[in-house]
Amino acid sequence: MTTTQQPYGEGNFGFGTEQVHAGEIVDGDFGARITPIYLTAGFLFDSFDHAQERFAGEDGGLVYTRYGNPTNTAVEAKLTALERGVDSLLVGSGQAAITVALLGILQSGDHFLSTPSLYEGSKTLFRENFARLGIEVEFVSDPHDLAEWRRRVRPNTRAVYGETIPNPKNDLIDLDLIAGFAREQGLPFVVDSTASTPYLIRPIEHGANIVVHSASKFLSGHGASLAGVVVDGGTFDWGRHPQRFPQFSAPAGGPGSPSYVERFGAKAYLEYTRTIIAGRFGPTLSPFNAFLLQQGLETLSLRIERHCRNALAVASWLEQQPEVLSVDYPGLPSNPSYPIAVRDYPRGTGSVFGFTLRGGVDDARTVVDSVELFSRMSHMGDVRSLILHPGSTSHAHLSEQQREQLGIHPGLVRLSIGIEDEPDLIADLERAFGALRSATTAEPAHEPAAPAERVVFH
Repeated sequence: MTTTQQPYGEGNFGFGTEQVHAGEIVDGDFGARITPIYLTAGFLFDSFDHAQERFAGEDGGLVYTRYGNPTNTAVEAKLTALERGVDSLLVGSGQAAITVALLGILQSGDHFLSTPSLYEGSKTLFRENFARLGIEVEFVSDPHDLAEWRRRVRPNTRAVYGETIPNPKNDLIDLDLIAGFAREQGLPFVVDSTASTPYLIRPIEHGANIVVHSASKFLSGHGASLAGVVVDGGTFDWGRHPQRFPQFSAPAGGPGSPSYVERFGAKAYLEYTRTIIAGRFGPTLSPFNAFLLQQGLETLSLRIERHCRNALAVASWLEQQPEVLSVDYPGLPSNPSYPIAVRDYPRGTGSVFGFTLRGGVDDARTVVDSVELFSRMSHMGDVRSLILHPGSTSHAHLSEQQREQLGIHPGLVRLSIGIEDEPDLIADLERAFGALRSATTAEPAHEPAAPAERVVFH
């Protein structure tokens, strides 16, 4: 049971109310107020016939946690409400979410288009792993050029992909523009909204059909566990093009049986992806991790407000430093994406961004090594502020020319701003920049010592 008969996700409540209450299950046996952790692999059947009915999907009950679990179902319902979708699917990580979301649409021989600025892990997944499955990705050069999108469409193009706030360059895309193109071509638009969360923007309201998140980041918020989610907007007509998407229009259970479109309607895509893709590949999210995600979601808006406020303050401070060549934060009036930010992101533009130091990698090393409050780690969306040098970590596998084309310059440092006190974050960066200035102006105190005699250990 839930605590209200008013449906969530339909504008009946504010965001803060929905993030706390939507999807929750009040335990009927003991009255536990928080949705419990159902740590069980499977679920009991009352009889032979009951098991048969469950496997036939006739009573809507649970069969095995790989396909569904009460804890996970409650969190899925909350995320569905927050994103204004029709259904959601939790999986084990953000990469799993991207993978199953696209494999629910694509098969060998298919081609899909993507915006050029993406999380590097997604690009590698598409270029290497999807290529091995016979699926080809093509990145447009200018995501704001409709003519280029149209030129790149092929007879076997099956989807369009993009990110709300690309990591780490923050070059915002025009969701409505790309969604209009996708509609025109009869293609589903899949959007990774990890860096924005539904508190800052709901891509489905801007024309996206499917939304994915690495829920390990802002949605969970505390860096304690991995999770991913696929949210179905229920807005794409999968039955309109049966030749393009035969999996939704063909009989789902053999000749004469109804198709996914006939049986599930607007939820056809999500049901197919849950059962056939995620259910068979098995990237299941542990109910314990779903519970941790549930706890994070209950404070999402409070955290994101603080994240954005702190990020804007830090970005503004960095922009004033002479050692900084540029700051890639769309909330700054000087940023090329600022007009889109003002129009589409009135609550803020997240808290993950890069800044480029004039002195290149040496300056970046000094700053990264001199901070004390910032944590040096590969993650983002944590309540703690984090710092990383993309050129030597997340993008190290690329050639120098490829990094330059992507704007990953030697002096680029990425920050994920947390919810600490704003003056403390700036003071920590002031300390690091002080170390940078000292290193730049210092003269060698003496001639370097002669190299020590080489010692060989046996």
